[in-house]
Amino acid sequence: MNFDIKTEQLENSAYVISLAGEVDLYTAPEFKQQLLEVINKGAKDVVVDFSNTTFIDSTTLGVLVGGVKRLRTNEGQLSLVSSDRNITKIFEITGLDRVFTIYGSRDEAVSGMNSATQPTA
Repeated sequence: MNFDIKTEQLENSAYVISLAGEVDLYTAPEFKQQLLEVINKGAKDVVVDFSNTTFIDSTTLGVLVGGVKRLRTNEGQLSLVSSDRNITKIFEITGLDRVFTIYGSRDEAVSGMNSATQPTA
């Protein structure tokens, strides 16, 4: 099967979940389990990295929406990384580009996460 998932903890409450291959009806449950696991560990900021993802479907979108709802109740945020035009277009068509901040690279997303979590003077 063409799917891989890696989770990395950056700080106490910051995580990056990197997905590779196809995230669809068959693989999305594994993604959902991983996402819920980091949220249950107290994650506040989660970046889902689609850099090596070739395909996502509506099941994936459902997992993301469920994740962002859970994070927002804990004052957290869910950001995405995708430079693939076909994947970002799915978020634009569904209007989810207004729900998620979509970065072009993992570095941008991590920087955005760090600046969003810094206390303001």
